[in-house]
Amino acid sequence: MVEKARILDQSAMGRAIARISFEIVERNKGVDNLCLVGIMNGGVDIAHRIARKIGEIEGKPVEVGKLDITPCRDDGSKSTQDRSDIPFAIEGKRVVLVDDVIYTGRSVRAAIDALMSRGRPQSIQLAALVDRGHRELPLRPDYIGKNVPTSSHEVVQVKTIERDGVDAVTICAPSEEVDG
Repeated sequence: MVEKARILDQSAMGRAIARISFEIVERNKGVDNLCLVGIMNGGVDIAHRIARKIGEIEGKPVEVGKLDITPCRDDGSKSTQDRSDIPFAIEGKRVVLVDDVIYTGRSVRAAIDALMSRGRPQSIQLAALVDRGHRELPLRPDYIGKNVPTSSHEVVQVKTIERDGVDAVTICAPSEEVDG
């Protein structure tokens, strides 16, 4: 993969996360009965950052969990081992699912299935740092950091300081596309 463009740097990611956080607080009229669940792996760091920002805004902590969707995937890469860590009940709560990139919608569908197997939330909302389009399922995020039109052969990479040592969102292409 070869980087074609950097679409978000550290400060732009910070602004996008702050905007998403304010929108979540506004739409939910505060944080009572609200929790965040990051979709592993990319959504977990973003969910923790949104929770920290919401905590700064509201002066109250927001519970955060991480959700392993591999047991619910529909692409043959299922796993029987569930590495989720949601240390609170979701029953009756307003859950904000958080992912780094939304593309076809299949990961979100798997996440909803995985979440619903743990209880019945009052509502499920979706936050994505990047929406790159190309949906195959009728799913749309409630909160979007940045819309990025891409071609289907491009890849959007989200790097976080926690995982990669740098904050960046880039569009990459297969090296043969750049060479040819």
